[in-house]
Amino acid sequence: MKVSETNLPGVLVVELDVFDDSRGCFAETYHKDRYAEVGIDIEFKQDNISRSSRGTLRGLHYQIKNPQGKLVQVLHGEIFDVAVDLRRDSPAFGKWTGVRLSSESMRQLYVPPGFAHGFYVLSETAELWYKCSDLYSPQHERTLLWSDPQLGIAWPLDAPPLLSEKDGRGQLLAEAECYESVVC
Repeated sequence: MKVSETNLPGVLVVELDVFDDSRGCFAETYHKDRYAEVGIDIEFKQDNISRSSRGTLRGLHYQIKNPQGKLVQVLHGEIFDVAVDLRRDSPAFGKWTGVRLSSESMRQLYVPPGFAHGFYVLSETAELWYKCSDLYSPQHERTLLWSDPQLGIAWPLDAPPLLSEKDGRGQLLAEAECYESVVC
């Protein structure tokens, strides 16, 4: 397993050891001790699967209480995965990073607690699996506006994205409620 830093402290790209032969391939997608050795020393409490069609943009989601760290992997298709630093005391506050993840590359993105997360589907369909460090808490979930000019995320769009009503109404960073119910 190879781990590399992104431009945001704590957000990591994990390249799995993949063993290929004539029958297919095998990769270990999570091993608590090995991940702890590379800096992902967190207890995961929930696993999710998300399936979306081309052009869907989900996010940017975060929780103001019980923030979730996420370990994201694409099982089918390709996405542009984004993390935004919402840690007020971080020198990278309000900055973002984006990484292409695909079932072909089998790379993972680790997004620690304290970040908003979202993705855009580049393939016909995409299916994601991700581990979360805390349980989903709908009453504490918030959404940053994906197109906030202050964030300036360079989404690789070729048409207006497909959005849920909630994601279309996301808050600007300047007005957003952050962790423990304090405005960012």
